[in-house]
Amino acid sequence: MSIRISACRMAVVGLALCAAQIASAQIKVGVVLSATGPAASLGIPEKNTIALLPTTIAGKTVEYIVLDDATDVTKAVQDTHKLISENHVDAIIGSTVTPNSLAMLDVAADAHTPMISMAASQSIIAPMDAKRTWAFKTPQNDSLMADAIATHMAAQGVHTAGFIGFADAYGENWLKEFTSAAMAHGIKVVASERYQRADTSVTGQVLKVMSTNPDAVLIGASGTPAALPERSLKERGYKGKLYQTHGAANNDFLRVCGKDCDGTFLPAGPLLVADQLSDSNPVKRSALEYKQAYEKAYGVGSVSTFGGHAWDAGQLLAHSIPEALKKGVPGSDAFRAGLRDALANQKDLAVSQGVMNTSAADHNGFDTRARVMVEIKDGKWVLLGDR
Repeated sequence: MSIRISACRMAVVGLALCAAQIASAQIKVGVVLSATGPAASLGIPEKNTIALLPTTIAGKTVEYIVLDDATDVTKAVQDTHKLISENHVDAIIGSTVTPNSLAMLDVAADAHTPMISMAASQSIIAPMDAKRTWAFKTPQNDSLMADAIATHMAAQGVHTAGFIGFADAYGENWLKEFTSAAMAHGIKVVASERYQRADTSVTGQVLKVMSTNPDAVLIGASGTPAALPERSLKERGYKGKLYQTHGAANNDFLRVCGKDCDGTFLPAGPLLVADQLSDSNPVKRSALEYKQAYEKAYGVGSVSTFGGHAWDAGQLLAHSIPEALKKGVPGSDAFRAGLRDALANQKDLAVSQGVMNTSAADHNGFDTRARVMVEIKDGKWVLLGDR
């Protein structure tokens, strides 16, 4: 009897060890994005891109658990809690927009889980503190893009500018960065107005900005809601120059804005005009790699720069996981800490939007190779120069 019991115990132990080995072989990546709600035009291509990411890295299987936060801050926080407490993920990609990403920071940091945001605001990763040591982001910092806008404005003879942006962290950060960049280029911001992502009218804000007669207006918004102020400005007869942020760099924005978009300037990641880049551009090859993969799966002309942010998050993980595996097994504190350290030590990593050189102080790592200036002409993105 004792021999049988011992054999049974050995079998149970063997099954437990086998289960543990299977669990340790799998890496779990949680994904929180805005596939519905006001930011859906950004979140849908991100969701599509997650399906293209590698399912095996360094001999380990990778599972992506995707949740839709519906462009809602509370839902984004709930999703983050769920991924950490129930799914026990090793890393999180998300969210699509700045307010949601900022709200997720505390949850991810408290759980010592690396988080790679697909939102633009520099405030997600700076100023660096204990919380932000766990946060990374793949879109270009708004400060980098604000400088591109102010440089272009100055070259166009702009001396005064108005601003109409989202009444949330995205708009506030853009006003801050643009005001600083504008001042450095001798441009005065003479008016600033806000609106909600779900608003259907901005007539009051537009009239207030137009009353100051600025040489140019920057719209600090993203996705299809960025078209609303531009269309209203055109309807009211504004004749100055119009600028958008890189948050408007997708085809749904072109569709919604229509003819009112023509003549608009904006900074964007090289991916937006990958086919127009010179062969010497260090980003062309990596940008085209993603573009071709996405369009093979979803159709010619379907690629989006926002999907590129998800792709680049996947590239960061793919290049960081092998190093993290030297520190511990997936699911362990050691693995997550090792992954964080590896994410902060990427050198000359060419992705779809630029070349990344991350460090303990810089969890984005892009330089000017991650931006180009673009003009909308006849409903198309036209590159205004190349490196």
